[in-house]
Amino acid sequence: MDLVQIYQCFSDPTRLRILHLLTQTPLCVCHFQEILDEPQVKISKHLGYLRARRIVRVERVRNWMIYSLPSKRDAELEANLKCLQDCVQAHPTFKRDLKALAKLRAKLDEPSVAIACC
Repeated sequence: MDLVQIYQCFSDPTRLRILHLLTQTPLCVCHFQEILDEPQVKISKHLGYLRARRIVRVERVRNWMIYSLPSKRDAELEANLKCLQDCVQAHPTFKRDLKALAKLRAKLDEPSVAIACC
């Protein structure tokens, strides 16, 4: 994977938030909408951008499209995802996203958010 391509994907705050959440669990667009408090069109645009560059993958589960990080990642992507996790630990926006993810999981009462959707 091209390092410039990775940095282009990492250069947007919404995409960073999406990637950070995907380091935790696979998610559906509706989950991103709820957690990030952003419209579906914006989330879908960013997911499409990431998908076109093979930073995320998508799988259909019944009626839903579930986004996740590739299980086999290039060393460059893996290193940058680890750096992202290290860098955002104290950032209020990313902490808020993790709290919203935890709240969503509790609301769905599922061990894996990706199972229950919309």
